[in-house]
Amino acid sequence: MAKRRNSGIPLSEGLKEFIKTNKLEKGIDKVNAREAWAKLMGNGVNNYTTAIELRNETLFVSLSSSVLREELGHGKTKIVQMLNEELGKELIKKLVLR
Repeated sequence: MAKRRNSGIPLSEGLKEFIKTNKLEKGIDKVNAREAWAKLMGNGVNNYTTAIELRNETLFVSLSSSVLREELGHGKTKIVQMLNEELGKELIKKLVLR
């Protein structure tokens, strides 16, 4: 039985290339942004989060609590920094709470 030779590129590099070639980055970024919000905000905020949408560089988050919306509104800059840190890149420039 002949042994198969390794082509030399790591799987992660191959996946990145596939994603870029097939223009899937935006979709993956949207999913990652949702997951980052859920992870960073915890159950308390997630229970009141009704929708999360990443459009261009703006993250739109719909909340069912006006009180929570007001509270989070005071820390938007910090939240954007934390989300980008979690995502490992400057994906979000603006946060809109509605």
